[in-house]
Amino acid sequence: MHCPIQTPTVCLTQAPQLPHVLPALHNSHCRLSASHIDHHRARQADGHGGCTLRHAHLERRMPCAHAVAEAQQLAPEVIAETSQLRQPGREQQQINVVMKFGGSSVANADRMWEVAQIICSFPQLFPCIVLSAMGKFGIQADDSHSYDRDIKELHRQAAEDLRVNEEAEAEMEQLLSELQQLLVGVSIMQDLTMRAKDSLVSFGERLSTRLFAAFLRKEGVAARQYDAWDLGMVSSDDFGNADVRYEQSFANIRASLTRSNGGPLEIPIVTGFLARGESTGSLSKGAITTLGRGGSDLSATVIGAALNLAEVQVWKDVDGVLTSDPRLVKSARPVPLLTYDEATELAFFGATVLHPQAMQPAFQQQFHNGHRLAVRVKNSYNRAAAGTLISEARDMHDALMTSIVLKPGITLLDIVSTRMLGQVGFMATVFDIFNSNGISVDVVATSEVSISLTLDPSKMWSRDLVDAELDALVAAFKAKGIARVNYKRAMSCVSLICNVEKTSQILERVFKVLGREGINVKMMSQGASKNNISLIVSDDEGKNAVRSLHKEFFE
Repeated sequence: MHCPIQTPTVCLTQAPQLPHVLPALHNSHCRLSASHIDHHRARQADGHGGCTLRHAHLERRMPCAHAVAEAQQLAPEVIAETSQLRQPGREQQQINVVMKFGGSSVANADRMWEVAQIICSFPQLFPCIVLSAMGKFGIQADDSHSYDRDIKELHRQAAEDLRVNEEAEAEMEQLLSELQQLLVGVSIMQDLTMRAKDSLVSFGERLSTRLFAAFLRKEGVAARQYDAWDLGMVSSDDFGNADVRYEQSFANIRASLTRSNGGPLEIPIVTGFLARGESTGSLSKGAITTLGRGGSDLSATVIGAALNLAEVQVWKDVDGVLTSDPRLVKSARPVPLLTYDEATELAFFGATVLHPQAMQPAFQQQFHNGHRLAVRVKNSYNRAAAGTLISEARDMHDALMTSIVLKPGITLLDIVSTRMLGQVGFMATVFDIFNSNGISVDVVATSEVSISLTLDPSKMWSRDLVDAELDALVAAFKAKGIARVNYKRAMSCVSLICNVEKTSQILERVFKVLGREGINVKMMSQGASKNNISLIVSDDEGKNAVRSLHKEFFE
């Protein structure tokens, strides 16, 4: 009995034809599997009272009795078969796709098996792989004792399960020792600076990439691990949320990853999320910086843009970019197509699927040399899902509502001028006060005598503004004598990513729904964006607003 799943063929001449429609499975109990672990290591239970039967590319999940019957029907040689990973891109001279896998996609050894199979299932592609830290260890470093213990247990167990060689284990232990030393220093000083925290969280990506590269080599797939700075990823020195220096990084990465004639065919396995600060030393000695939450997406698009590739694939744990947060709206469904602008607005206003700056490398390359980079969001847990393709433009003729996202926990400020708003220098003075207080302004709406705006401290910190900071801001305005300021905490921004050319039609339906639900809009902003209408409501009304609007436009 042969597995009916065929290896997909890929056309690289057109970005939309890159692998996005993977084999469909007709049996709802079947899914593509990459966990080709020897059968004595396969789990006997799948956590749902059934057992797992693995063979070739197919994994069936069913009650145990059914699995036995299935096994009796299979030829013995099929059951005993051990899948071998094959080197992808053998016919390619240069890298032609970047594949990024997030923390949940490489959370443990089983998931790394899955990712390896995904990578090797496209023989026409010579990929560069960008990895996040395993699980969530890349963003947790406040509890030094538990962080040290948990990260050691996770990676030692993964190394054992993946059966990497002694050299790889020794390299892993060396990194774990460096991590422990750094944690001891933090504990002694009782001071976790942002610079030290960036160094701490970097170990997650540095460990995951080394383990995965060693595992691929053990399986006969040539691979080489790189820290991002090995390729020349340069950033500002803003620890915790650094900005990539695109021009310098593009040139460095292009030089590092362009394969010479006759050079080794090795898959680069690169740390996401990390860079070296531009003014803290050389690329080999400078301070480690991080690119903010979800920064591995940005790492992948930077590499794709540097190499002038047609497509970057971002593999997540959802079926693409969705019409809303599935934790909030159970009926949320994938959006098949997005533009750069729509994806940027979605990320900026609360969607967590992509990094807010992930589209910037595409904008940069398009502006400088006209190159168009597509980004495809795929699900590593459901490879049959088509995902979402993000490109420069799409047909908006029939588009109305694309997605609805919620950003809770923001602060609304009303600034009422004590003079006329139109007085020369008033707006400049207002925003200079925010700048001097180091506070980011988000959504803005103005009238002749007042300005309403929202503040989103999450762009700067992993905390909300405290009352003292807001009081200082109010005092600064009072000292200038130009305005009275009132603020409201616990507000939510409901962002409608939509076709603003049809504003009248959209808002008619929006306010009909909100009126029916008794939800009051405190502020609305459309502004210059052609893709977004923002509504500010109270936190206790935000979730209901999103669910009700999603039902109106998508259900």
